[in-house]
Amino acid sequence: MLHILVVRCHALGQAFGGDPNNNGATARHAKSIGSAFAKVRMFSSIHCLVVPVHCHLMPSIQPPSLPHQVSAHITRRRLLQGVGGTGLLGLTGRSHAQVTIRVGPDFPIQTIAAAASLAKDGAVIEVQAGDYRGDVAVWTRNDVTVRAVGGRVRLMADGAAAEGKAIWVTRGERMTVEGFDFSRARVPDRNGAGIRLEKGSLTVRDCTFTDNENGLLTSNNPQIVLVIFNSEFGRNGHGDGQSHNLYIGAIASLSMSGCYSHHAKVGHLLKSRAAINDIRYNRLTDESGGRASYELEFANGGVAYVVGNILEQGSQTENPHIVSYGAEGYTQPVNELYMVNNTLVDNRPRGGVFLRIKSGAARVKAVNNLLVGTGTLESAGVGNYDNNFTVDWDQFVFAARDDYRLRRSSPLLGKAIDAGMADGHSLMPDREYRHLRSTARIQMPAHHPGALQSVG
Repeated sequence: MLHILVVRCHALGQAFGGDPNNNGATARHAKSIGSAFAKVRMFSSIHCLVVPVHCHLMPSIQPPSLPHQVSAHITRRRLLQGVGGTGLLGLTGRSHAQVTIRVGPDFPIQTIAAAASLAKDGAVIEVQAGDYRGDVAVWTRNDVTVRAVGGRVRLMADGAAAEGKAIWVTRGERMTVEGFDFSRARVPDRNGAGIRLEKGSLTVRDCTFTDNENGLLTSNNPQIVLVIFNSEFGRNGHGDGQSHNLYIGAIASLSMSGCYSHHAKVGHLLKSRAAINDIRYNRLTDESGGRASYELEFANGGVAYVVGNILEQGSQTENPHIVSYGAEGYTQPVNELYMVNNTLVDNRPRGGVFLRIKSGAARVKAVNNLLVGTGTLESAGVGNYDNNFTVDWDQFVFAARDDYRLRRSSPLLGKAIDAGMADGHSLMPDREYRHLRSTARIQMPAHHPGALQSVG
């Protein structure tokens, strides 16, 4: 028997855009993947479909979005013939009968660990808001969505660790996590993580990672795709310089947007060995009392798009470099760095370095960046450096409180130039970071240099 079901089929659009509120980006990303996939976008406005009641039309998941630059590289180079063999980095979805598992003190299933063991492919796990101490889990199923319901879900390791590694260990394809706070992960190896991603693909949205030995840690699996939206990483690290707020291994791609990373314990705010890195509209700032090392490191090169970020080095850091590229040697076959419309702040009393690049990068391009402190980007070596400005604190609304909007009276207003294209896509920003851990669309095109287009 057939019944009329009213549904909003937005999941297809999300599969190729990541941000459900960013329709422009969705269309752009779908186009970059190919005209065949772009046709999917046509169906995202369907509201009423006739389907059998027992049939699940589309799993209520949000597959990891593929940044448009990533897809361009895969289309053009197949990520050097090594990564694209599983349907565009494993983004090929599968239809599963959706089963919702509710977890919490008011339900028969009261632990996340139990839900993880019961979950099948396509499951939705809804976790009741509250504190879950020592409730660690291993996730192996595909197309699983785990989300907090009714408020934040606080996961405190309190001495427990799944497989001796992390609060959560994940190995499933197209897993989505939303609304969780991961804290206090400790293991004997000194690298206990909030989440340890060992296989598959993962989207993290609206989560926090605090006081772990690693906030989020991945393996060196070249098939992994990781997407992070609107999340916070703070005060992670064992304190030995080998553990970080985020430590991304040699994976296929990392996309990070709207995130706030700060106060790592001696380690980096973000360290990545990924082949493709799409780092846009984030705040990576060490701030008062911070002792982080690099704010942003691409240890083995790769393709890195660094667009619209606020990057601030604390005054007490022991490492003078803010951004480092290729310091541990180039192991990726394509090594290109694009830095566009960022605001870089050096609070170190002396000797700070905005950009460090190991010789051998195929391409370096830096345009429309604002620099606060002494030094230049050009000191990093050969590259295309254009329209970057060194400015004083008084150009900003309230720099002492990390408000890096340009003043309405600033002579820099309107001084941005077109940064050009990379692999057929504009390098110019179309959003900006908003504190706390979100982004907002800007009026296009971007007119001002630096990370923020709004003025005060």
